[in-house]
Amino acid sequence: MGLIYANVELINAFDLEMARKYMIGDEEVKRMPVSMLVDTGSVMLAINESIQEQLQLPIVEKRKVQLANSHIAEYDVVSQVELRFANRRTLCNAIVLPGDSEPLLGAIPMEDMDVLIHPTRQELIVHPDHPYFAQMKMK
Repeated sequence: MGLIYANVELINAFDLEMARKYMIGDEEVKRMPVSMLVDTGSVMLAINESIQEQLQLPIVEKRKVQLANSHIAEYDVVSQVELRFANRRTLCNAIVLPGDSEPLLGAIPMEDMDVLIHPTRQELIVHPDHPYFAQMKMK
């Protein structure tokens, strides 16, 4: 299987909340389209410093992260990112990778949105058994 990318929208969820409370206008909500590598080997959402700066996402902690090459490094974690794909959305934290590193869509946000990788079309899709809404397992 080759590399699979998905076009998603990333939104500053704090801005969304302020817009819901009419503290800012909808046009002031910071959001951006991003092509992300779909990485089922990654657990979390990972963005880069450029995305973090543009969306002005606040750093909430530092975490040690084990990379694909087994190297362990410490990275900032930002909160709250709303991620939208097709008719799905999820709210999550994100690891901030250095510079213009490639953003990664990990397994937890994928599972929360109830999306799958279609192996023959090599693309991210909404779960075909639940096309109109996300369904979660509670066990």
